[in-house]
Amino acid sequence: MSGETSHQAHIGPYRLLSRLGGGTGDVHRAAGPDGRDVAIRLLPPGAAPDVPRMREVLSPYVADVLDGEAAGPRPYVVFRFVPGRPLAETVAGQGPMAGDALRRMAFGLAKALAAIHLAGLAHGELGPGTVLVVDDAPVVVDFALTPGAGAADDVRAWAATVAFAATGRPDAPAEALPADLRPLVAAASHPDPAARPSAAELAEAASRLKLPAAAARPAAEALAPEVPAPAPADVPTASPAGTGETAAHEAAAHDMAVTQGWARLLAALVVVAGVGVVIMLPIAGLVLTLAAVTLLRVAGTTARGWAWAVGRTLLTVPYAAVFTVAVPLGLAAVSAVGGKLDSLTSCAFGAGAGAAVLWTAPGVSAPRRQLERMFLPVARRPRAVAAAVVGLGVLCLLVGVGAMTLTPSFSPTYGLQRTLESSMDRLQHAVNGV
Repeated sequence: MSGETSHQAHIGPYRLLSRLGGGTGDVHRAAGPDGRDVAIRLLPPGAAPDVPRMREVLSPYVADVLDGEAAGPRPYVVFRFVPGRPLAETVAGQGPMAGDALRRMAFGLAKALAAIHLAGLAHGELGPGTVLVVDDAPVVVDFALTPGAGAADDVRAWAATVAFAATGRPDAPAEALPADLRPLVAAASHPDPAARPSAAELAEAASRLKLPAAAARPAAEALAPEVPAPAPADVPTASPAGTGETAAHEAAAHDMAVTQGWARLLAALVVVAGVGVVIMLPIAGLVLTLAAVTLLRVAGTTARGWAWAVGRTLLTVPYAAVFTVAVPLGLAAVSAVGGKLDSLTSCAFGAGAGAAVLWTAPGVSAPRRQLERMFLPVARRPRAVAAAVVGLGVLCLLVGVGAMTLTPSFSPTYGLQRTLESSMDRLQHAVNGV
């Protein structure tokens, strides 16, 4: 260990073990209070990392942020320790990537950026030094540490990093890249940031790439001797990937999947409870649902803001209105084959169907996804998620019983309530008389 921390054994509750690199602050390998290996990035004075939002980024292609301190004389961020080699070292030692390895690199980097952007952040320093190769897959580290970076800048950096992986040079000419990869790299490098694809679009396109093996790529191979020797690593490194790294990568992916699964369940329970409230209080419930989905869209966007969020919600309203009207009409038609359905209850179930569309209809996922991200901090902690599941489960049960047994209230629009009741009664009489 060297520098200012040579005499310092701890940073917060973390015991420093060794220095790993420089760059945007120093990075050290350390042991957490539970004995787990972590990587601590010490930031320059005055840096203000958004640690809570960084912790929301969950992807097998991004190093998890476990902790951090944004205040104080020396801010720091604690990452999961990733036992891999920087992409720069991997290409220098093994040559440029090709075939499935290059496709996995392009896809994994795009998925990593998509997860970061989904949390409202940008990487800011994506490159061969901030990408580790673990079990032939990329893991991105040191994200959201550069102020002023944007998603479009990350997309351009994706193009340069993928070009480096393919040729050993970030500024390689287009003809040195595989033919299928050229248009994607060109689009991501477009001079106009607004014309560049999103990271999610890059991931979708990269998943369909069919890239030739190294033997079929003489142009790229000719560039291989020009791969420069890598600079000292700025990121946590370990020995080349092996059995232990494979297990670590698989374990991280499994933990991420479990956490996201719990977050989805909690979000689904909230939606179910919300729909039940709408059935009991159709007018007030629909207004609250519209407000909730709009606010969640606002929380999930960093540039388009209120206008975009309100616009997206307004576009969904006619979609929901179709179901709000169709369900009572369908229930009235059912009454023709026997029985009589309560008019207000039929209308209330129509309102509940409309609310469900605002949350879960095909093509309507942004509010639900944002709700899932809000539950990620809870989903990380077993006790917290258990308590949340029990609490929301009981709430759903109570709301469900109320929706099925209580007479719906159309407060404060009692005039509308009388109009709906008389209209539905006339419709049912007409249907039954057919």
